[in-house]
Amino acid sequence: MPDEPPLFPERAAPPHRQPDRRPDCQPDRASDPSGHRKRLRQRLIEGGPDALADHEVIELLLAQAVARRDMKPLARSLLQRFGSLAGVLQADPRTLAMHPGMGEATSAALQLVRVAATRMARQQVREMPVIASWQALIDYLTIDMAHLTVERVRILYLNARNLLILDDLAGEGSIDEAAIHPREVIRRALDIGATALILVHNHPSGSPQPSRADIEITNRIAEAGRLLGITVYDHVIIGREGHVSLKAKGLI
Repeated sequence: MPDEPPLFPERAAPPHRQPDRRPDCQPDRASDPSGHRKRLRQRLIEGGPDALADHEVIELLLAQAVARRDMKPLARSLLQRFGSLAGVLQADPRTLAMHPGMGEATSAALQLVRVAATRMARQQVREMPVIASWQALIDYLTIDMAHLTVERVRILYLNARNLLILDDLAGEGSIDEAAIHPREVIRRALDIGATALILVHNHPSGSPQPSRADIEITNRIAEAGRLLGITVYDHVIIGREGHVSLKAKGLI
């Protein structure tokens, strides 16, 4: 009698599966930048603000937005395009985001530094009489305006104690009567109880040297202010190459 088949036949053992070794399943230790970033952080903490080169500062900032990617080439390309660490941090956010290798997240990581620096500098200006803390004012204006690609006109209105009560963006474009009206500047001062003001604008060309139009509009506003008891302390021009005070030059 032939053997009957077993009631519960053995199942064939499944073929042995090799572990998945695709490149995207395990980190590539050779290209993992975490060790390099850790060394950069340690140098920063132990060595202070001058311990890192400019491209390393940018590299660490970009790393906050992208965890596992070598940011050194991107940091160097940003420095090459914008010329300096300040140029990168103060670049237009949309321009940064469109740079090859960048995006919204990395652009925001860099812009956050500018926001923090500007607010710190502005707070120092607000806490002290402006005329007595002139360097703090120049630092604030430089951080905020030196690398702008468009010309902006601002009016800093001061009270009787020379404290800043309003930092007003008066307009964009060349500083002439099409962008800024002397009567409106003085009327605004009277409306908010200001007794003095400082004109500020930037030169995207980089040179802060005043033009004829800069001098003429300043004197028109100063004359309008004298009639109503509003003092024009100064007109400060900001550029990448530094700043110029029209008062210091004897032009007011």
